[in-house]
Amino acid sequence: MKIFLVLFGLAAAVSAQTIPPATYKSGADLMSIIREKSKAAPNDQTSAPVGKGDGYQVNVVHRNTPGTAMAHLTGPAKGSEVHYIIEGEAIVVTGGTLMRPAGAAPGRGGPPSTIDNGVTHHVVKGDVLVIPAGTPHWYKEIISPVTYLETRFDVDKSEVKTDKK
Repeated sequence: MKIFLVLFGLAAAVSAQTIPPATYKSGADLMSIIREKSKAAPNDQTSAPVGKGDGYQVNVVHRNTPGTAMAHLTGPAKGSEVHYIIEGEAIVVTGGTLMRPAGAAPGRGGPPSTIDNGVTHHVVKGDVLVIPAGTPHWYKEIISPVTYLETRFDVDKSEVKTDKK
């Protein structure tokens, strides 16, 4: 009987633990954030945070113009990524060798990096890219403004920033 009471007490304690609810953001709210940020920076990449947790973060990202090549092996954006194209059309290059101009430091602010000998992908609505951590990737050409759901895995929770990449 004592064992039953102990097990019952443990089961009650476990069931009393709070499990967080799912994160919900409406598409209308996310696109409203994107529109407002795009007004402030029409030629830049903008993002709307969806959620983050231990080892992951999710954003909706919008690009009006091509970006610089990058490979997220370290820093706040490190980890593997999945890009699900919601709308638009772009040329994305993955793999190959990340080429930084002479004297350019990693990160934003310097001359743009490119990719040499990568694989070119023509992405449209419904397409998915899975980009392993450290793999160079580059939105080389924006044919029509592209919006995608970006899910990052294996990110360091202490370094996650969701308001802007």
